[in-house]
Amino acid sequence: MDNPTSAPAEDSFIEKKSEFIGDACHIETLDEALAFVQSVREKHPKARHVAFAAILGATEGSAKERMSDDGEPSGTAGKPILDVIRMGKLTDCVIAVTRYFGGILLGSGGLIRAYSTAASMAVKAAKIERIVPMQHYRVVLEYPWLGRFEQLLAEVGGNEESREFTDRVTMRFAIPSAAAEAFEARVREAFNARARLLRL
Repeated sequence: MDNPTSAPAEDSFIEKKSEFIGDACHIETLDEALAFVQSVREKHPKARHVAFAAILGATEGSAKERMSDDGEPSGTAGKPILDVIRMGKLTDCVIAVTRYFGGILLGSGGLIRAYSTAASMAVKAAKIERIVPMQHYRVVLEYPWLGRFEQLLAEVGGNEESREFTDRVTMRFAIPSAAAEAFEARVREAFNARARLLRL
């Protein structure tokens, strides 16, 4: 799964004199999504509609979704935006599409295409990053083991978070969850089960 990063991205186009502006932003809660939509409304006080859709937590398998047509005919604004997020396999993001009405009615099909296009443009303007679930650990090591342990950690793309030096070295680190079982087996093998990993 991917997600647009924290800096909001924006793009726009004009369809039959109506301007559609798509904004995409990374979020960590649905409240953040609503706050972002409100900030877009405040930026465009004269706009007729600010429709949006948000998906949160899809990587954990329990996605929460929210959408609004904001006064457009039912299913012509929020759902097309949500469909763009789903088709892109995105999560933890919100897309708001602002419409300045140009006086020409677009019809349901035209609205669906316009909101979908604006949402897609916002996604293209966003920087997409992959979400990698991580397993966190604590380990206590003898000093002579440190170099070998750092090598094992680097081989699985692990990130050291902290270390403390006393008579031994206590390290906190994280590795991609998908590599956790194989990494634990390699550590047991390398240190004859003397380096004990504690999952956090």
